[in-house]
Amino acid sequence: MGSECRGQRHRGLKLGGDGKAERLKGRSKLKLWMIRTTTTVLLWTCFLQLTALGETWGPRVLKGWSSCFTFSDSPLSVEQVTPSVEKIFLPPKRIYRNNGYVMVSCNGGLNQMRAAICDMVAIARYLNVTLIVPELDKTSFWADPSEFQDIFDVDHFITSLRDEVRILKELPPRLKRRIKPGIAYSMPPVSWSDILYYQNQILPLIKKHKVVHFNRTDARLANNGLPSEIQKLRCRVNYAALRFTSQIEELGRRVIRILRQNGPFLVLHLRYEMDMLAFSGCTHGCTIEEVEELTRMRYAYPWWKEKIIDSEVKRKDGLCPLTPEETALILKALDIDHNIQIYIAAGEIYGGERRMAALSDAYPNVLRKEILLGPSDLRYFQNHSSQMAALDYMVSLESDIFVPTYDGNMAKVVEGHRRYLGFKKTIILDRKLLVELIDQYSKGTIGWDDFSSLVKAAHANRMGRPTRRAVIPDRPKEEDYFYANPQECLQQPDKPWTS
Repeated sequence: MGSECRGQRHRGLKLGGDGKAERLKGRSKLKLWMIRTTTTVLLWTCFLQLTALGETWGPRVLKGWSSCFTFSDSPLSVEQVTPSVEKIFLPPKRIYRNNGYVMVSCNGGLNQMRAAICDMVAIARYLNVTLIVPELDKTSFWADPSEFQDIFDVDHFITSLRDEVRILKELPPRLKRRIKPGIAYSMPPVSWSDILYYQNQILPLIKKHKVVHFNRTDARLANNGLPSEIQKLRCRVNYAALRFTSQIEELGRRVIRILRQNGPFLVLHLRYEMDMLAFSGCTHGCTIEEVEELTRMRYAYPWWKEKIIDSEVKRKDGLCPLTPEETALILKALDIDHNIQIYIAAGEIYGGERRMAALSDAYPNVLRKEILLGPSDLRYFQNHSSQMAALDYMVSLESDIFVPTYDGNMAKVVEGHRRYLGFKKTIILDRKLLVELIDQYSKGTIGWDDFSSLVKAAHANRMGRPTRRAVIPDRPKEEDYFYANPQECLQQPDKPWTS
């Protein structure tokens, strides 16, 4: 009986074990089914996501790929569609003892800020301090909300200069915690200062406060009397480190390509926008209503210092931008081909079609970026004046002829950049002389042939040729601007420099 009972117990255990095994087997099947189902759902989700991304990125990513994505009947050769991977060689980091940090808030328009950034890099390098990526002006007349990285390739800016100066996108966290928001030691450096001013007066402040904020940066470094390595660094920043974003570069190249397909083109920096006229008080050729509107606008901005302005006196002194009508007359006097494309690098011209009529009649191929590009191309640039100015800057550099009608920051910086690119033709107008000649011609005192001969003779040596930068001791504002003629950085001409 004992044996029999043991047998029954053994069989009972065996039967129970088989049931448990079957239950485990069922659970395993359920787990396997759930894993397969989850995996399938995940794979389909990934596929749908990749399909959606492919609609956006696919054309750009696959455009340069060959193999199965290259159609045999495509007009592009394999060499054209195969991407060339460019090796990026970063300069070695410069090792130095950091004396502190400099934050800067640039002021003005794009080119005023551009020159200031170059100055700030040179100052930071000389003082052995860390530079925080500059903050761009958002409070000027244009009220452009663009950040540095919206206009310039910020990573290229930082890495391309790392053998000269350490640049950070923001203050380190430990310093952020120490400095209350907006209460860093802030000051405007003295204008047109030499590097010794920064060494003797600014560096001690940086060492004391650890962080110094420059709240104005325009024209804070002298044009002349600086070590050659400082001048060359300013050029390196301007012509190599300050590269526009890929979006701006791509659109700028497209405008240049469209213009090139139709022949040579002249860029006219026609500085005849409402803000320029209101600020300068130049109202020649405006109606009474327009004069009143411009005057009201000037008084509305308290930081525009000049208030009561005699427009005609200022014009005769050569301190006003040429009007569109005057500009058309001068281009004809210089024998500029009337069929040439004229690209207007400017904002909206004050007075509109009425003021542009004389120029359009004389030169039928007057173009603007809004004509060459569709609304969708410029959608992201609307209400961003600095980004629009960046497009005009690119086109201005590549033009066959560049003619500014006023010597503002863009005119000067573009002039210097075109010199750097090989003394490309830039006609710098002598406005004081031209206004006098235009008035004589309008009154009939001189005929057209004499007028044209005098205009051409006056500008024979104002075409962007190699010249010495004028130095005026104790009057730096009247000197030639460094960025208009960075002679320390230019290739040596075959002929001697002229004065």
